[in-house]
Amino acid sequence: MTLFLKAVLGAIVVLVIALLSRSRYFLLAGLVPLFPSFALISHYIVGMERSQAELKATIAFGLWALLPYAVYLISAYCLVDKMSLWAALSLATVFWCIAAGILIYART
Repeated sequence: MTLFLKAVLGAIVVLVIALLSRSRYFLLAGLVPLFPSFALISHYIVGMERSQAELKATIAFGLWALLPYAVYLISAYCLVDKMSLWAALSLATVFWCIAAGILIYART
C-alpha cells in the first residue's frame, strides 16, 4: 500500500508541474520538484529503519546531491539557446550523470 501512495504522490507532483507550466505562474513549475516531498518520504523511511547517524549521513549526502542538480541547471541554461530543446536537455542530463558519478565515487 505504501508503494501505491508513493506512486500517487509522484503523479500528483507531475500534474502540478504540468498545470503550473500552462499558467501565468509557469516559473513555479521549476520550484515544485524542489519541494521536499520525496525527501520527506526518504528521510522518514531511513529514519525508521536505520540509526540517527545513518539518517544524518543521508541528509548530508542530500546536500552534496545538489551539486549535480546545479550542473544540470547551469548546462541546460547555457545549452538551450545553442541547440534543440531535446538535445540541450539530453546533454544536460549527461552532465548530471557525470557529476553524480563523480559525487558517488568521491563519497565512497
